[in-house]
Amino acid sequence: MPQHVPSPLRTAAPPGAQLPPAPRRIVFLAHRDLGNPAAGGSELLVDRLADGLTRLGHQVTLLCGGPAAFRDYRVVSAGGPAGHYLRARSAFARQVGADCDLLVEVCNGMPYLAPLWHRGPTLCLVNHVHTELWRMRLRGPLAPAAHLGRRLEHWALSGAQRGNLLVAVSPSTANALHAIGVDPARIRLVPNGVAEPGPRADRSPEPLFLAMGRLVEYKRIDLLLRLWERVRPVTGGRLVIVGDGPEEPRLRHLAGPGVEFTGHVSEAVKHRLLCEAWLLLHPSAVEGWGLVITEAAARGTPAVGFDVPGVRDSVEDGVTGLLAGGPSSFAAAWCTLALSTHRRELMGKAAEERAAGYRWARTVRQFRAVAAEAVRGRQP
Repeated sequence: MPQHVPSPLRTAAPPGAQLPPAPRRIVFLAHRDLGNPAAGGSELLVDRLADGLTRLGHQVTLLCGGPAAFRDYRVVSAGGPAGHYLRARSAFARQVGADCDLLVEVCNGMPYLAPLWHRGPTLCLVNHVHTELWRMRLRGPLAPAAHLGRRLEHWALSGAQRGNLLVAVSPSTANALHAIGVDPARIRLVPNGVAEPGPRADRSPEPLFLAMGRLVEYKRIDLLLRLWERVRPVTGGRLVIVGDGPEEPRLRHLAGPGVEFTGHVSEAVKHRLLCEAWLLLHPSAVEGWGLVITEAAARGTPAVGFDVPGVRDSVEDGVTGLLAGGPSSFAAAWCTLALSTHRRELMGKAAEERAAGYRWARTVRQFRAVAAEAVRGRQP
């Protein structure tokens, strides 16, 4: 697994290390709450961090856009999905005020520019830099807006956050931050965790291939459907697509024989499908980490993906799955593992062993160490 991490990038302190006191009152400023219908991996990460820090005795508030659900920590809506960016400062002043030891700005494309209006310690949490995604999401007449969005994001991370620490969820994200001008000395690596999978369901006796995630353009499920027409005559079986999103109607129209759409599913159904699947297929163009890949790995299910940022961090090529350089090699890797039970089982075992090193408790401890460092760095 290539990790061209810029030196002197540092990971958080290991478990058992002597740490300075972490900030007691922590506020996360993020785009969505986990209960939002459009929530994904970023929202799950923030929820796991907020919940874990709360259990460690911290007072945690999530200030977000859109609906706010009840949690064991405080969740406050700052306004609508877009409007809350403009209202973040006033909502913070009204709902939090001086009752904050550390503000964590979760940067997912559009920034809040918190360091420009918050005078206390600030930490920036970055899942991935949206460099290419701006062009994918905003095309045609909206292309100028994509250019402006990309420049604003880059300036916010390399300029507005100057002097603050930034948390990257993967070496790929760290490399992307370095590429836009962030000093590697300010980047801390805190990988995503995964929950204990619990009792296993049996593997499907017939070929079952699974794709799981938000149905948005950059996940490239449309490409997966085209490749399925080449793979199905070789492997047989079913392709099950889990998730919902704006692309769903178009994808259903494109789908051929052997394809099933489940929509959003419960955690119990998700667990069962991850256990039953022969392979997880992840054709995304970019990820921060690829959380569902680790979730599948924890169930002994290997993955096939493209050699792109984030995916190359969560898949150890040739060991826990296969990484493809293009559509034809993706289809070939898919067929190869589908037809080789022995190789698939070896990769599944290796994936499970690797996933055992990624648990949410460890992620929370590492993040807590960075939070303490961020506050200590701002003290006179």
